[in-house]
Amino acid sequence: MPKFMVRVSYNADGARGLIKEGGTGRRATVQKVIEDLGGRMETFYFAYGEHDAFVIADFPDSNAGLAVSLAVNASGAVRASTVPLITPEEMDAACKRSVAYKAPGA
Repeated sequence: MPKFMVRVSYNADGARGLIKEGGTGRRATVQKVIEDLGGRMETFYFAYGEHDAFVIADFPDSNAGLAVSLAVNASGAVRASTVPLITPEEMDAACKRSVAYKAPGA
């Protein structure tokens, strides 16, 4: 299953909702959304700085990960950035592929 990291930043409405719901409540909600799409949440952490939360999850396919990202961003309470994660084995396979590429001006 493809693995994604979701970086979340709350706006004022999202922060108020988080205060009302609590951290464990938010984690449970996110876990249910992921599992309802056939995925599995690996980890959920809150943070401070540029991003307020990080979620790492497996989804049955890329479309499921994108669907979550669209739904979260459409809520207007948060801004989510979804990043596909690549295993070392996937990187090995990519490194072994031959690509005919010519740099600009070369």
